[in-house]
Amino acid sequence: MNQFLLGNGALLLTSFIWGSAFVAQVTGMDLIGPFSFSASRCFLSTLFVFMLILFQKEKDTTKLKDLLLGGAACGIFLFLGSSCQQVGLLYTTAGKTSFITSLYIVLVPILGIFFKKKVNLFTWMAVFLGTVGLYLLAMSGLTEGAAINKGDLFVFLGSFFWAGHILIIDHFTKKVNPIKLSCLQFAVTTCLAAIVALSIEAPTLPNIFASWKSIAYAGILSGGIAYTLQIVGQKHTTNATLASLILSLESVFGAIAGFVVLHERLKASEILGCVIMFIAILVAQIPSDFFEKRKENSILC
Repeated sequence: MNQFLLGNGALLLTSFIWGSAFVAQVTGMDLIGPFSFSASRCFLSTLFVFMLILFQKEKDTTKLKDLLLGGAACGIFLFLGSSCQQVGLLYTTAGKTSFITSLYIVLVPILGIFFKKKVNLFTWMAVFLGTVGLYLLAMSGLTEGAAINKGDLFVFLGSFFWAGHILIIDHFTKKVNPIKLSCLQFAVTTCLAAIVALSIEAPTLPNIFASWKSIAYAGILSGGIAYTLQIVGQKHTTNATLASLILSLESVFGAIAGFVVLHERLKASEILGCVIMFIAILVAQIPSDFFEKRKENSILC
């Protein structure tokens, strides 16, 4: 199978898992604080991905320096992004969190310019369409809580860290073993979250064990599996901006999951938002030399 399609498929599956796992992030904080939840889930993610490493048979040519640097950078940005999101969820709505977080689809190409990442016209069009689709999906019909609050600011700050996380993965995933990179980033995030949790929260083992379902779901499925798929997917996709667009479909899958599992009704504007986002992904696949190739073919004919 084409490596490009394989990479995009991995990212699509990642967005599906993230979209369906959003409830676990909210319910997981019923008995424990946001940093205690992050430390617990990432500890479980670390153990899960470490088990995957033990089953790897292919020869690894990764340089230890690149792995340590990449793992530390990814772990720090993952910690900052997830922490801002978890804290923000205490003060703002799920819909606004979904929209504001996914603004990384705009931030990734903008920040990428500083790293000399080229973005073609079709990709910018896709980013615009994706933003419109996200707004229709996540902010449609919002009345209560429409004013900006401190939760929104936390989530918005987190979107910068998510964008940085995507760009860092884009840089290191071509150099190091993706499974080991994933494991190391979770280990770093676990340590950072645990330090903060023990400093400002009062986590207890009974409360952590009582939240085991949410922690297990977020730690194994949304964490260990999905984040590892993200790294593997970005290793084979063309650029970070396309990856961010595909990952932003978590909002679409979250809405679909709510419709199927929770029997939530989707408004016409929300359905339109889903359609526009899928169109944005298709537009992003158009190569930059599309019109030149069509012109050449017409001349040959």
